[in-house]
Amino acid sequence: MTKFAEDIIIRPIITEKSYEAMAQGKYTFEVSVDATKIEIKDAVENLFSVKVLKVNTMRYEGKMKRVGAHQGKTKAWKKAIVQIDTNPSEEKYMTKGGKVVSTSKKYKTEIEEINSAFAN
Repeated sequence: MTKFAEDIIIRPIITEKSYEAMAQGKYTFEVSVDATKIEIKDAVENLFSVKVLKVNTMRYEGKMKRVGAHQGKTKAWKKAIVQIDTNPSEEKYMTKGGKVVSTSKKYKTEIEEINSAFAN
């Protein structure tokens, strides 16, 4: 079964701590519980056109809660901290004739969709 990027990344997590980490290029997302690090990396790169360097994930189990006489459990969820490349350098490689060619990748250095939420 093919997973779409929109199914893997559920929403950004915006707290004081995650907002401070954005200065170092670390963005926090709530992701699908069964998503792997590779799927999360591919989803963030496809959705936001950035180069992902590292993905850290954490699983949270649901807690028991009660409201009056009713008792239930909150849902289990997964958090991913994604570090993007804030200084993309150009890639160099050799062609068949031995000539060195460099290409600059067109990656963004920040995720504007999340940063624009704080401008208002």
